[in-house]
Amino acid sequence: MKSAILTVGTEILFGSILNTNAQYLSEQLRLIGHDVMYHFTVGDNPGRLKDLLAYAYHDCDLVITTGGLGPTEDDLTKEMIASYFGETIVEFPEQTKILKEHFEKRHSVFTENNLKQACFPEHAQILENPNGTAPGFLLEQDGKMIVSMPGPPREMKPMFENLVKPELLRRADAVIYYRNLRTTEIGESRLETELMDLIDGQTDPTLATYAGEGECTLRIASKRKTRAEAIDAVDDMMMQVLERVGNYVFSVDDEDLEDVVLDRLHMDMISLAAAESITGGMFAARVTDKPGVSAFFDRSCVTYSNRAKMELLGVYKSTLDKYGAISPECAAEMAEGLHKKSKCDLCVAVTGNAGPNPDEGKEVGRYYIGVWYKGEVTVSEHFRQGDRGRIRRDACFNMFKQIYKVLFNKSLT
Repeated sequence: MKSAILTVGTEILFGSILNTNAQYLSEQLRLIGHDVMYHFTVGDNPGRLKDLLAYAYHDCDLVITTGGLGPTEDDLTKEMIASYFGETIVEFPEQTKILKEHFEKRHSVFTENNLKQACFPEHAQILENPNGTAPGFLLEQDGKMIVSMPGPPREMKPMFENLVKPELLRRADAVIYYRNLRTTEIGESRLETELMDLIDGQTDPTLATYAGEGECTLRIASKRKTRAEAIDAVDDMMMQVLERVGNYVFSVDDEDLEDVVLDRLHMDMISLAAAESITGGMFAARVTDKPGVSAFFDRSCVTYSNRAKMELLGVYKSTLDKYGAISPECAAEMAEGLHKKSKCDLCVAVTGNAGPNPDEGKEVGRYYIGVWYKGEVTVSEHFRQGDRGRIRRDACFNMFKQIYKVLFNKSLT
């Protein structure tokens, strides 16, 4: 089914808000077998809105709009839809009752312009909105459908999930199933090269690669008559992929690398400690975002200064004098010293330069990660161009990656 998404609001065009609705709806529609042909964004202009409605509805089987359903004069989405379909806007008494009760419960003043939110094209199917005052609606004509929902994501997403999606699934003639394989230390171009014959020959299942920060995702999708058939097709293709690039795959269930690492630490009850210089506590914050880590996460030391590295981790002054704090030697001693202090099973340390100026003769973006595990220290060197934020995020990600490599005995090349 060909679909179009039309987001309404001058504030989107001004850049005042991010258009997350289009991204969310595209993903959801794709998963249920719809081909999204267009993204349109239009301001609160009735003429342009009506023109885009006509264009989208002419070429697509489904048009979804978000925004422009509020009580003010510039909220004109439903009026333009009604005009295009030759429908009369009428008051729905039940919606008026619901709307007034909403205001009464909140001890808010009900003004006459709010009554606009109880008026719809006469043949509309109402989509209730328990999260706001503007209901959505569905309208069908000529075997096609238009769905209009409110703009705020906290209202739109539940409406789509609970009311619109089930209606679309009920009408679907096929089922889409997909799996996301997450990989690291293999670039998108090389990943595609390794799988080129599978990609070139694909009809169903389909394979698509997506590059991310420090990783690549491979999506395998199948569209079949039944879910069981789609699952079998995807799993068969996944096994072929794993035979070729399985060493780089850290998840076949779309998990973040940090979740894979932390779940393994938790499952095997491997105690963890961290020493952070360049990341300044960012790693610990990411770890403690996940519930249950208190079972194995012992501590994190922010050892930003050389004095802190010596006093808290036992880094030798001679090491700092000879090699500097931004060095593999310092990273190794930080990790080993942290183990001596904490007695944890796995200790990770990071030191480097996030800029904006070179330090100790080391360029901005150079950093080192040391990992102590089972009596051995491994040190890796990294470089990331960018601002301080990007460099520090990269260092944090690579701390998880180095832990992953020692936990799962991965030597990736």
